[in-house]
Amino acid sequence: MQDEIAADAAGWMNAATDIAWDRAPTQALRLRPDGLADWFPDGRLNVCANALDRHVDAGRGDEVALIWDSPVTGTVARISFATLRDRVARFAGGLRALGLCSGDRVLISMPPVPEAVIAMLAAARLGAVHVVVFTGHGPGELAARIDDTTPTLVVSASCGYSGARPVSCLPAMHEALATATHRPAAWVLLDRTAGGQRPAPRLPGVTVTDFRDAEAAAPADPVMMPATAPLYVLHSSGTTGHPKGVVRDCGGYAVAMQRSMRLVYGMSPGDVFCTTADLGWVVGHSYAVYGPLIAGCATVLYEGGMTGTPDAGALWRLCADHAVDVLFTSPSALRAIRAVDPAATLASSHDLARLRAVFVAGERADRSIVDWAERAARVPVHDHWWQTETGWCIAGPRDVAEPSRRRIFAMPGFGLRCMDENGREQQAGEPGELVLRLPLPPGCLIGLWRDRTRMEALYLEKYPGCFRTFDYGGVGVAGDVTLLSRVDDVIKVAGRLVATGTIEDVLAAHPDVAECAVFAVDDALRGQRPIAHVVPNEGLDPLRLETLRVDLIESVRVSMGAFCGLRQIVFRAALPRTRSGKVLRRRATPDMTRLHDDVISQQ
Repeated sequence: MQDEIAADAAGWMNAATDIAWDRAPTQALRLRPDGLADWFPDGRLNVCANALDRHVDAGRGDEVALIWDSPVTGTVARISFATLRDRVARFAGGLRALGLCSGDRVLISMPPVPEAVIAMLAAARLGAVHVVVFTGHGPGELAARIDDTTPTLVVSASCGYSGARPVSCLPAMHEALATATHRPAAWVLLDRTAGGQRPAPRLPGVTVTDFRDAEAAAPADPVMMPATAPLYVLHSSGTTGHPKGVVRDCGGYAVAMQRSMRLVYGMSPGDVFCTTADLGWVVGHSYAVYGPLIAGCATVLYEGGMTGTPDAGALWRLCADHAVDVLFTSPSALRAIRAVDPAATLASSHDLARLRAVFVAGERADRSIVDWAERAARVPVHDHWWQTETGWCIAGPRDVAEPSRRRIFAMPGFGLRCMDENGREQQAGEPGELVLRLPLPPGCLIGLWRDRTRMEALYLEKYPGCFRTFDYGGVGVAGDVTLLSRVDDVIKVAGRLVATGTIEDVLAAHPDVAECAVFAVDDALRGQRPIAHVVPNEGLDPLRLETLRVDLIESVRVSMGAFCGLRQIVFRAALPRTRSGKVLRRRATPDMTRLHDDVISQQ
C-alpha cells in the first residue's frame, strides 16, 4: 500500500504544476492520524486568482468565462474573464468593508444568477469560507446552517425563477435570520424587482446592504492562503436538525478541479461546459464554478426548468445556443424531459454539432434513460460515480469519446475496495459495500465542519484504513466498477441480498415506464419483500395499468428469478424527491400503500 501512496503522491505533485501558486509546494501530502491527508501542506495560493486572475494575466481576459441564460427574464449574458475578475474584486472589497476577513464564513443562498458566482469567488478571494445553501430550503434548514457555521454575513436575492413565475426568497431568509441563535452582522441583498424599489427588510442588529452598492467598492486583491485552509462548507442534501457540513480545502481542490476537467471530461481552455446542477449542490460548486473557470473554460449558468421554459427542448436549446462541448446533468432531469418528449423530437430540432458528450450523476442512471439520452443527443452518454464527500469523480469512463458507457473505472488516486458484511474484501465481481483506501486523493473532504467525532464514526471506523461510500456494487476483474444501490437500499429476501437498483433496471426498461423506485417492506415469511412505485409515461391509458402491472412483475420474475418476490406495484403520478432531486427511498411499513392512490397489488 505504501507503494500505491508514493505513486499517487508523485502523480499529484506533477498535477500541482498546472496551478498558480504564491508558494509552490515541496511536499505532496502529510498523513494525519485518522488516515486522511493534508495535501500540498507547505503550499500557498488563492483559488479565486486561479479561476480568474491568472487567465487575465495570460492574455485571455477578453474570452468568455460565464454565460448566463435566463429564459423567463429573457436574459442572456456573456461575461469575460476580465469583467468577471473586476466584478469579483469589487464585490470582495464590499464584503471586506462589511467586516469579512479571511477564515470568516459567508452564507450564500441565491438562484443561479451571475451574482451568486461573484459572491462565491469574492469570498474565496478574501480567504473567507463560503457556505452556499440551496434556495429551496425552508427557514428551519437555513437557520440550522447559520447556527452551524456562524457566518459573519449572508448574501441572498429577492427572488428566483425555476418556472414561469418568480419565487420569493425573502421570507425564508428573513425568518431564518430572525429565529437562528447566531445573528450575522450584515445581509447583502440582490434586489431583482423592476427598478430595485423593494423596501429593505429589517432585523435588529443586521445591516442590510444592496448587492450593487457592495459591488461599487474599491477592488480587493487576492489573499494568499495555505493550501490546507478551508475553501467552503457544503451541507449534504436532505439534512435537517444538525447539518452535516463537508469541508473542502483550497490547494487539493484547485488541483483536482484542474486535472479532472481534462482527465474526466476532456475539456481544454476555451471549451464550453454546462451543468444543470444548482449552485447549492456539489456539482454546482465543482462544475458550474470552480472546475471550468480554473481550467480556463466557459461555464453556462441556466435559470429555468427542464420542461416548462418554454418546453421540454430547453436543455437541447441551451446546448445549441451556447455551443456547449460537454453537458453534465442528472438522470432525473432527463427522465422529466423523456416523460414529456419520449420520441426526443424536440432534441432533433436543435443543432448539437458542437456537443461531444453528456455526463450524468447524482443518482443511478438506468439503462433505458441512458439509451434514450444517447438517441436524443446523438453523442456518447456516460454515467459516472461521485459524491458530495469526494467533490469529483470516483469512477468514470476512460475516454470521453468512447461510445460504450457501460463500463466505468476508478480515477487516479481512488483506491477502490469491495467489502462484505463482515469487513472482508470481496473477490472480483462479487457485490458488497464499496470503500476507498485511505488517504483520499486531493479534492475530497478534509473533514466535517467542527465535528471530528462524527466524521470518524460515520466514515472511518467500520472499515479501518478505508473510507465508507455507503454505496453497494462491485469491482470486476478488469477494474470496471458496477453501482447497484445505496447500502440502505439493499434488501434481504429469504436470506438473499438484492439490490433495489437491479429490480429498477428491469422495470425501467419497459417502454411504458417513465421512472420507478423500489424499496422494502417487512414480510413475516421472507424477512423483507420489494415493493415498486412506478410512474407511467404521460398519456398512458389508465385501462392499461393492469396489463402493465402484470408485464412488470413477469419481467422481474424472468430476469431475476421468482425468489425476488416482487408482487406489488404502486402507480403514481410522481416520485417523492429530496431537495436535490434524488428519489426519496425510505423503508415502508406494511400498510404504507394506504397512503397512496392507484394501488394495484397481486395477493
